[in-house]
Amino acid sequence: MKSAVLRFRIMAIICGVLSLILWFFYMPAKYGFHLERTQPNIIWITQIHGALYIFYVLAALQLSVQMKKSIKGLIWMVLAGTLPVASFILERKVVRQTS
Repeated sequence: MKSAVLRFRIMAIICGVLSLILWFFYMPAKYGFHLERTQPNIIWITQIHGALYIFYVLAALQLSVQMKKSIKGLIWMVLAGTLPVASFILERKVVRQTS
């Protein structure tokens, strides 16, 4: 179970940081300053986050099975990867529960 927790922690932190970048840098650049048309190289942020989010979901699935969480718990774990700060909060909560 320790490896599943470690894998989830790493993915939660990475997805949380990328989510913060998306919400506070990419979205204002795209919708506020319309930089996506003039600076197409900023789209890499969304592609990296999308690819790594798949691994986050897999890590959440593995951990929820090992912790015997309900479907509702799994859904909350998956949704936490979409909100900027939620993945950090959930990661701390999971570490406390498994310690």
